Amino acid sequence: MIDNPAVVCLAYVGLLIVLCVAGLHVATVMALIATIGALVFIGPAAIWNIGNLTWATSNEFLLISAPLFILTGDLLLRSGVTDRMYAALAAWLGGIPGGLLHTNIASCSLFAAISGSSVATAATIGTVAMPALKQRGYSERLSLGSIAAGGTLGILIPPSVNMIIYGAMTDTSIGRLFAAGVIPGIVLALAFMLLIFFFSVRDRRTVQASPPLRERLLLLGDLLPIGFVFLVVMGSLYSGLATPTESAALGVLAAAAVAWWHGRLSIRVLNESFRSTMRTTGMVMLIIVAAFFLNFVLSLVGLPQAVTQWVKGLGISPLQTIYLLFLVYLVLGCFLETLSMMITTIPVVTPLVVALGFDPVWFGIFVVLMCELALITPPVGMNLFVVQGLRRPGSDMNDVILGVLPFMLVMMLFTAILIHFPDLALWLPRQFFD
Repeated sequence: MIDNPAVVCLAYVGLLIVLCVAGLHVATVMALIATIGALVFIGPAAIWNIGNLTWATSNEFLLISAPLFILTGDLLLRSGVTDRMYAALAAWLGGIPGGLLHTNIASCSLFAAISGSSVATAATIGTVAMPALKQRGYSERLSLGSIAAGGTLGILIPPSVNMIIYGAMTDTSIGRLFAAGVIPGIVLALAFMLLIFFFSVRDRRTVQASPPLRERLLLLGDLLPIGFVFLVVMGSLYSGLATPTESAALGVLAAAAVAWWHGRLSIRVLNESFRSTMRTTGMVMLIIVAAFFLNFVLSLVGLPQAVTQWVKGLGISPLQTIYLLFLVYLVLGCFLETLSMMITTIPVVTPLVVALGFDPVWFGIFVVLMCELALITPPVGMNLFVVQGLRRPGSDMNDVILGVLPFMLVMMLFTAILIHFPDLALWLPRQFFD
């Protein structure tokens, strides 16, 4: 057992931040930290086990679902359903103060239900929305903030790649995690829309005339492809017909069918989708392999158990511990990319949280929410750079940062509500699985 877990944790976090800020790839950082820890506390024999760990991790059946969900989102992106989906939602929401800004949030929510990626959601919806928002004279900062914040829903509303990785690392049911993300995702989207309404209620420029009811009803047909894919994936999973990996494979087939129906399924589209999926999967799997090696070393060293005993010895309550973790994640989100932040902390903090009596499914949703905050937390929030990249060269990055600040406050408030009312995440999994 480690004698001074606080010192070891500080050294671990400090080295993690320093190496990431130095520009090293996060997988390299985790492998280096694991190697240093093995040499200092165990000996060189532990390092030779990385080959076995790499093989075992790469053959984890559950992780096959990650590239399949990525491929599903990529096929739908290239099938052209996004433009039609946005136009349909705009026809229904345009008459509300905030019009197209509400459409941004609703579109992000729907696209999140098939992409599993926040960056892809922000980039896709932003590409469609920015020209229309600029043409109608919407507040640029609020427009940028709605796209960046709405994009974060991509890892909260299932299916979510981050939830799959969390489930694989903590041996938590993916089905329960997916179910736990539904209500928080919907409530957070509605909270964003309420914020937009508050800022836009006096701005008549954001209200547009709604098309006739008949036309709006016809436009609902453009939402069917998204609903079809979501129904295939989640319906097969919760009906018990398929495992998470099998439901992901069915999602690919459904997305391919949608692309074919719209006349977009071709060798070129498949080639581009496969290449994009392989690049993303290669990056994610490299991080996961390094993370499992780090997890292996930390377990041998006994750091998670030492931290658990140390925190219990401090005499602070479980609720205070969660708020302490909230602050830690908030700080880490200023320096680390979300996936790396999640993977490098889970091996240490999850045993502590479970030992304090918290449900691992609930904690998974908490971690995903903190990752969402990190996506829009300056200076390295990925969604900030994605949205900034959609603007003309030379535009001031401060507009994006100031635009997301109100949404950040909403997310912090929502996280506090989730801490005090865990059934917000746990009620739906209990209905399906208990």
